[in-house]
Amino acid sequence: MSPRLVRLCLALCLLVGLFTFAAPAAASGPPAAHVANEVLVQFAEGSSGTDRDRAARNVGGSRAEVIRGSLELVRLAPGRLVADAVRQLAGDRAVTFAEPNWIYTHGATSNDTYYINGSLWGMYGDRTTPTNEFGSQAGEAWAAGSTGSDSVHIGVIDEGIDISHPDLDDNIWTNPYDPVNGVDDDGNGYVDDIHGWDFVNNDNTVYDGKGRRDTSTDAHGTHVAGTIGGEGGNGTGVAGVSWNVTIISAKFLGKNGGTTANAIRAVDYITDLKTRHGLSLPATNNSWGGGGFSQGLFDAIERANTAGILFVAAAGNGGSDGAGDNNDATPHYPSSYPNDNVIAVAALASNGTVPSWSNYGAVNVDLGAPGAGIYSTTPKNGYRSFSGTSMATPHVTGGAALYASIVPGATAAEIKGAILAATIPTPSLAGRTVTGGRLNVSGFVAPAG
Repeated sequence: MSPRLVRLCLALCLLVGLFTFAAPAAASGPPAAHVANEVLVQFAEGSSGTDRDRAARNVGGSRAEVIRGSLELVRLAPGRLVADAVRQLAGDRAVTFAEPNWIYTHGATSNDTYYINGSLWGMYGDRTTPTNEFGSQAGEAWAAGSTGSDSVHIGVIDEGIDISHPDLDDNIWTNPYDPVNGVDDDGNGYVDDIHGWDFVNNDNTVYDGKGRRDTSTDAHGTHVAGTIGGEGGNGTGVAGVSWNVTIISAKFLGKNGGTTANAIRAVDYITDLKTRHGLSLPATNNSWGGGGFSQGLFDAIERANTAGILFVAAAGNGGSDGAGDNNDATPHYPSSYPNDNVIAVAALASNGTVPSWSNYGAVNVDLGAPGAGIYSTTPKNGYRSFSGTSMATPHVTGGAALYASIVPGATAAEIKGAILAATIPTPSLAGRTVTGGRLNVSGFVAPAG
């Protein structure tokens, strides 16, 4: 059994036997945030509506919403505690599992340092101009003719994206299967999902910025998108790891974060697009985290795994003390889920060190990538420098997109294997990540020489 699976078994035992709001190995930390009056309940297959209603009533709740199949949201009456409801539901014959509706947040912090020259150090390599050996080496891949393909699709599960940004607009997905006509033409349950879907507001508007001065709404998702697929070679702003790619927005983070229920919907939305339409869709980017273990989210990630979609996830930026955590001792979700398709990413600074705030883990964090002082797109045609494992993650996702463009039909396992095998040994990551190395895009997409 793999170390990650051992950790999962321990987490499940703790969740069922002694429920706390902290991640299983972090009981001494502050409680993980969750929606106060909601519980996610996986009802047993074959259980009747009467049994499900009874189970909900027994904990002072009611069945409020179907998330997927037999997974439902139960809303509790005021004054009822989520922890008590989860314990009681776990023993009900009509219930397979019950858990809090955890709240997730993105993993970025603003950086006031703006770069004028050499701003995209994360794209450099040891043979580019300018040079930075600790960059992703993407520039070397570009020089060898590898700049991506718009036939490759990437799901950005995050905040929304400013789809009109001049460095992104040509790389935003337009759904050919569901034109804007007020009808769900492709039958996926989302009417006119022309560029993706907003699971926060349950509508097809994936960018919600208002007015010229609103540059913060959906800034995180827009920044992530620019690192993955900012348009290159256009003489404007920045370039993403994959200049040519098609980005699909699955917005589930809003101004108050996002919930497990909506994260599951977002993951399944992208998975369904691939399975329904046969898209070349090698990966989703997941620069967010929080809460504790969720069986429902684990299952959604596994459905993506079955569909051949990598789940590239930020390792996290430590806790309230600002210091990076060891994810082997204190799991960080979703990056610590043991699904085979998860790639967990730590941050690297431009001098090759691991920033003090970046999480790490010799078992649960796979590699490092540029994550400090990363310049990318922001709303209203802007550009800003952010730092965080949120910024490291899209470098890896962009690398997955490049690989899929060079090796059409490559499986998720093959892409993950190529990314991890190409890493460059890095002293600051030795014993702190699975590979002990940093992202090296040129190592798996560019010819040797």
